[in-house]
Amino acid sequence: MLSGRRLDLLDPSPMDIEIEDIAQGLARVARWNGQTVGDHGFSVAQHSIVVEDLCAHIQPEIEPRWRLAALLHDAPEYVIGDMISPFKAALGLDYRRFEDRLESAIHTRFGLPAKIPGDIKKLIKQADHACAFYEAVQLAGFSHAEALSFFGAPPVGYALEIEPWSVREAQDRYVQRYHVLSDAAGYAPVQPANPA
Repeated sequence: MLSGRRLDLLDPSPMDIEIEDIAQGLARVARWNGQTVGDHGFSVAQHSIVVEDLCAHIQPEIEPRWRLAALLHDAPEYVIGDMISPFKAALGLDYRRFEDRLESAIHTRFGLPAKIPGDIKKLIKQADHACAFYEAVQLAGFSHAEALSFFGAPPVGYALEIEPWSVREAQDRYVQRYHVLSDAAGYAPVQPANPA
């Protein structure tokens, strides 16, 4: 990683995970494999910020720690990329276990439970699908009806006009949002030793 950390992908340690590395990677990973309109790809970093905001819209009383979990919901993609769901399914359980280990290490690093409660995971998935609906219609060439059939209707009262950010803006905003949520949750992340 650019931070100097060496992350063992087969046995990830929370001590080798840095928010800046996550933001760096996610800002450079394009949703829809880059098959979107506009001068910039729609990054996983920007998508994650929208998903976190959607969670708060759907469930206004959500605790800051679960908003942080929403922000980090795609964090493993900073090293493994954004694969479409059918391809993940084709790779099978080994891929899912690999992704789960990395996700658990990320959660532990940032003061969250290794496994997120089922109701929170369901909320994040709902917000994720809502964001995908907007992305599909505005960026990826889906008709409204087609997006509804794949992702369902977005929540009532939420409006989103997507303007993909540059890599630098997505990276900076992701780190800023992390700090706001981490401070609000009152968490101090597990502090690793200095990189080797």
